[in-house]
Amino acid sequence: MKHAINGRFRTAMSGRRNRLALASAAVLAAAASSGVVLASTGSAEAPETSTVAVAELGAPAGQAGAAIATAPETTAPETTAPATPSEPATTAPTTKAAKATPASTPSKPPAPPESKLLDYEFQAQINGWYCGPAATRIALTVRDKQPSQDAVAADLGTTMSGTNSAEDTTRVLNKITGTDFYRTTAIPGGAATPAQMDRLQADVVHAVTSGYAVVVNIAGSATDLDGGWHSYPGGHYLTVVGYRDDGRTVKIADPAIPGEDSNYWMTTIDLANWAATRGYSS
Repeated sequence: MKHAINGRFRTAMSGRRNRLALASAAVLAAAASSGVVLASTGSAEAPETSTVAVAELGAPAGQAGAAIATAPETTAPETTAPATPSEPATTAPTTKAAKATPASTPSKPPAPPESKLLDYEFQAQINGWYCGPAATRIALTVRDKQPSQDAVAADLGTTMSGTNSAEDTTRVLNKITGTDFYRTTAIPGGAATPAQMDRLQADVVHAVTSGYAVVVNIAGSATDLDGGWHSYPGGHYLTVVGYRDDGRTVKIADPAIPGEDSNYWMTTIDLANWAATRGYSS
């Protein structure tokens, strides 16, 4: 009995080996015809790129080729990492902190001098209504212009009633000097305000420092620093040719007064009130 069992076992094993051989032969034949290479890696894990499914060993040998299925071909993933968006270039920090450069600031203009006097040529008015032409001519001599009073009067439109306003002296001063330096400032009220007084002081300093005299249209009466009293109820024109004490007092060349008494000093406050209802060219 033992020998009979062993014989059947050997026969069964022999038959199994034969079926394995037939199945292996079928696999090799299918691989050769389809170009699939079978490689043994010694590992129980299936290859990642291609797999071969083998039918059960009990399948008929003639159908072995149909029982082999090749997995769809897949593309191996790229080994290099995909390109990443370029990052903005960065500057490596320096070993020493960069010192911030302060923005350049415009330099302040020099402060005007505390006092300044202009060189001018005095000429008293040649008649009673030529104060406007005479005061304008005095201012023009500071700029090296020496027109006649008659020529200036013609430009101003002066009549026996006098010269209309500071608008006229501003226009003629710019015309004859060939500049646009002069501007007209009105003091329309019956008395100057503190702001108008400050404005006159600043305008005088600016003009005289720049080398220009100021022509003022005044009316009424005023007293100078020496106590001299000056009255022009119908209106008058005079010229500011200097200042001192930062413009708080001004030097006046008055064309109505001939000789050495033609110039005197007056506070800017008094001059501003004297020019009320009128104005000036600076």
